Amino acid sequence: MPNHPVRTLVRLQLVAAAVSSASPAAAYWEYGHETVAKIAYASVRPATRARLDRLLRHGDLLGTPECPVVDIASASTWADCIKPLKGADGKPRFGYAYNWHFQDVDICKPFDLATPCKDGNCLSAQIVAQQARLKNRRLRRADRVQALAFLVHFVGDLSQPLHAGEHDDQGANKVKASYGLIAGRANLHAIWDGYLAERAISTPPSGVRGLLRATSRAERRAMIVGGVTEWSRDSWRVSHDIAYGTLFADPCAPLPAERPVMNEAMVKHLIPPARRQVVAGGLRLAKLLDAALAR
Repeated sequence: MPNHPVRTLVRLQLVAAAVSSASPAAAYWEYGHETVAKIAYASVRPATRARLDRLLRHGDLLGTPECPVVDIASASTWADCIKPLKGADGKPRFGYAYNWHFQDVDICKPFDLATPCKDGNCLSAQIVAQQARLKNRRLRRADRVQALAFLVHFVGDLSQPLHAGEHDDQGANKVKASYGLIAGRANLHAIWDGYLAERAISTPPSGVRGLLRATSRAERRAMIVGGVTEWSRDSWRVSHDIAYGTLFADPCAPLPAERPVMNEAMVKHLIPPARRQVVAGGLRLAKLLDAALAR
């Protein structure tokens, strides 16, 4: 991956935020979100891509010059970039969207979206809401551009299993874990957000074409079956079986006293499912974008 100074600075800031915060809203870091978005952009119908380009030319309407949106990659990280922005009253300008980045679905109970999403302030509910806003051509262009940026980001978040399933631990932000020699304040959420995601995405065959070529047509078709509820259940299952299950024999048992270490053997075992989540996220996003914009 080429070393771009601005992106390197942003990534370092996100690393620091993810490993120092217990917030479940830290999200998939730059590389994961951008890759999901680029897979979607490569997979949508030509008419959808043309309409995306037209909307993305108006990123300045968002009124966030600190967080520019000029293409689908920059749109994919906008919802994280705006978190620290303050309004004239000194309060978070986009504080209302804080809970939209995750959903507290317990991996140790039967799958249930109704309870955590009862007020609409959860990840899956907002994916549905933002797709509807994007589709509504009666809305102002600024509102549709914002809906696009939120939608692209939130589908990326849903692809990260610890945004879709947790065990009363803020999406595993409270689960201290080491990624090889990286310990300190690292946790299981940060590992899946960044370290593991970047390793998985960059493992050859890498890039959008590489990731798609490594996924069979039958696998790609299976990934997009259903809708947001089914995809939420899928990520929730991956959270239990793989994200927690690789580190803990019983993901629902009390945490061990000793910090678990994700060693190289575990990482190699996790690369295929982590790559699968990224590809699935991109293809699912493409399906939602086609439904909203292709006509």
